[in-house]
Amino acid sequence: MKRTCLYDKHVALGALMSPFAGYDMPIQYTNITDEHQAVRQACGVFDVSHMGEVSVRGKDAERYVQHIFTNDVSGAPQGKIFYGMMCYPNGGTVDDLLVYKMAVSTSHLGEQEFFLVINAANIDKDWAWMQEQAQGFDIDLQNKSDDYGQLAVQGPEAEKVMEEVLQLPCKELEFYTAKVTHPLEKTGETVIISRTGYTGEDGFEIYASPDYINECWDKLMASGGRCKPCGLGCRDTLRFEVGLPLYGDELSQDITPIMAGLGIFVKLDKEGGFIGRDALARQKAEGVERKLVGIELKDKAIPRHGYTVLNAEGEPIGEVTTGYHTISSDKSVCMALVDSRYAKLDTPLQIQIRKKVFPGVVVKKRFYDKHYKK
Repeated sequence: MKRTCLYDKHVALGALMSPFAGYDMPIQYTNITDEHQAVRQACGVFDVSHMGEVSVRGKDAERYVQHIFTNDVSGAPQGKIFYGMMCYPNGGTVDDLLVYKMAVSTSHLGEQEFFLVINAANIDKDWAWMQEQAQGFDIDLQNKSDDYGQLAVQGPEAEKVMEEVLQLPCKELEFYTAKVTHPLEKTGETVIISRTGYTGEDGFEIYASPDYINECWDKLMASGGRCKPCGLGCRDTLRFEVGLPLYGDELSQDITPIMAGLGIFVKLDKEGGFIGRDALARQKAEGVERKLVGIELKDKAIPRHGYTVLNAEGEPIGEVTTGYHTISSDKSVCMALVDSRYAKLDTPLQIQIRKKVFPGVVVKKRFYDKHYKK
């Protein structure tokens, strides 16, 4: 079991630790509800140092990224970030990830550079896949996952906390943009700051050396309660409420971006195409047999991953991918992969929860509305 650079800090704070994606990670410090509300109402910080980072540099860097990535990064300005997927030829999802367009190196005229952030559970698989697809491209591909620690500072007060507690200027960043900075107190330290997150709130993510991440954590913990430590428990409740997918639940090698309702991040007409393009184009044109939907129950019962979804006649038509009784909106809801015939909004469905069946209705997958800073 691996440990992040902040493991000892979590243990010292009394966090409940549990295995996740091959790491011993904090699930909660106080309780999930308190930590969830801290992020919704003020500011919370997550140790996400388990995430993977890959750098792509070289003359063919953009062409390579275009080849493996569903979104279109062509001509992107420095600092722009894109969300999308890597797919197998049949359209199944290798992983969902963020792609950062980084600065052009002054030492290699015309060189392109990208920074890819991948899911912790998929690092080994993704790295093998990326290496396999790199044949024929003039690039320098490097797995940097062990070089970086990462913090996610999230919530409506995140900007103030970043600037006032961590002394990291960031207010100029727009949503889904990033910058590289060199804090004065750490000579030679290179830090990547992005206005991104996985909570449905405004927020930032910090990528830096493990030593610097430890310093940032200590400052946040000494800030007089301005930023609460948060575990992976509320990270999941927060992302779920705003309809953000989790690989392994809402995306997988058997669940394509089209099935998951993520077609907006699949640019079928981009020049040169990408791996899986033809299969996804067929799915978009012909439709898919299964679709990811939101379901709201008319009861307090909680639908969990793997529970069976039934139509109004009691016939099995799918299963739950993620379900909770939401903390922010006080509703029993879930995301579920169901027969496409039953995916229309307001369609009555049922969910089998142990020995009982509970009625529900198809709703939008975004169960809680929160506006980001533009």
